[in-house]
Amino acid sequence: MAVSNSNSGVDTSKLFNPINLKELPHLTHYVSTIQTHQNPLDHDPYFHTDQGFYVSQSDVVLRQITYDLSGTFATPFPLSAYHRAGPRNQVFFHPSEVRAAIVTCGGLCPGLNTVIRELVVGLWDLYGVRQIFGITAGYRGFYWREPVELNPKLVDDWHKRGGTVLETSRGGFDLNRIVDAIENLRFNQVYIIGGDGTMRGAVKIFDEIRRRKLNVAVVGIPKTVDNDVGIIDRSFGFQTAVEMAQQAISAAHVEAVSAVNGIGLVKLMGRSTGHIALYATLSSRDVDCCLIPEIDFFLEGKGGLFEFLDKRLKANGHAVLVVAEGAGQDIIPRTDSQKQEKDESGNPVFLDVGVWLKSELNKWWAREHPDELFTVKYIDPTYMIRAVAANATDNLYCTLLAHSAIHGIMAGYTGFVAGLINGNYAYIPLDDIASAKNPVNTKDHKWSWVRSVTNQPDFERS
Repeated sequence: MAVSNSNSGVDTSKLFNPINLKELPHLTHYVSTIQTHQNPLDHDPYFHTDQGFYVSQSDVVLRQITYDLSGTFATPFPLSAYHRAGPRNQVFFHPSEVRAAIVTCGGLCPGLNTVIRELVVGLWDLYGVRQIFGITAGYRGFYWREPVELNPKLVDDWHKRGGTVLETSRGGFDLNRIVDAIENLRFNQVYIIGGDGTMRGAVKIFDEIRRRKLNVAVVGIPKTVDNDVGIIDRSFGFQTAVEMAQQAISAAHVEAVSAVNGIGLVKLMGRSTGHIALYATLSSRDVDCCLIPEIDFFLEGKGGLFEFLDKRLKANGHAVLVVAEGAGQDIIPRTDSQKQEKDESGNPVFLDVGVWLKSELNKWWAREHPDELFTVKYIDPTYMIRAVAANATDNLYCTLLAHSAIHGIMAGYTGFVAGLINGNYAYIPLDDIASAKNPVNTKDHKWSWVRSVTNQPDFERS
């Protein structure tokens, strides 16, 4: 094994560290009566299942693919890898015995209906499954309503619609009632689509199913328009959200340049992470300042937001300000009761940073420039963004996520998530995803690029 490059003299021996392959739960780990079957794809005229078609246990996806060979920065040790997604040559469910349940939980996101559609069509066309059901109204739908039978004809045009036809809700998570319903309704495959809170619920469902030793496989498909789920490259709907956010920024820019001392203020989604604001800012190039939850900022004084905007208005006559909904929450005044308030999912209730900023901007200008014209046009496109249908890129992504989930669950895997890692589809243990975060790295090139585009301050106090 060569350990150096003769041209550069770089030591490459560090590339060959041990790899920690993340173990996936499998039904055979706690159910002993399962039989294997030949994969129905062997008889599908559209597939050529010769050598190399099926994915094997030895096919893995590395989580870390970039390394610093100089040793200046520590390399993760051991290196993590995940089982590659895709069809296996043996399946652990006979299609005629499958009863699949699909549920969407939490807030809306572009692509939800595409995932539902492709789960139904994939189960039906790829594996010959005929008993497929939709659980309506989120987790509570397992015990609150009768499931809805689904088929390809019914879901044919769902990918063209925004929202979720199955309906969704927050909260309603009653573990024992949910698992009792799964058992009583004889579901043996459960597809759960939702964000980080939903995935934490899926972990509990999987653990309870495993404790009861039920022959039921559980798979999660992470959905978060904020792109705040860790490990995976991105969550579905994110690219559509960025595309729609740019339209709001463009409108804010038009409003700002059409007024004397005009400011266009746009609030975008992003409770704990600022990915939408960041990517929309980079894509738009009309933004003068981007505020995200990962960066603290202040209004008054040297190096503050007001000083920066004052200079920008004097130079250009207008400014566009983009703020993620989770930014500045620590500096917005609130009562003790507001500090304790939680939503149905248990998340802290955020105050509207956009409304607060608009008010503070107006008060600042009236105080500092009482005789000059000034206007703030505030745009909150939140519900417009999350309610639209997925764009072409997200539609394709949703399709491949759904099919990856089906292949994995038919192969007997359970308690996992199908996701994209470094451009490759992989199976990730549910508890890994439920605990992984994806904050914006404000020390990397991307955030430096944002600041170079906007010329905004770093908001560090002297």
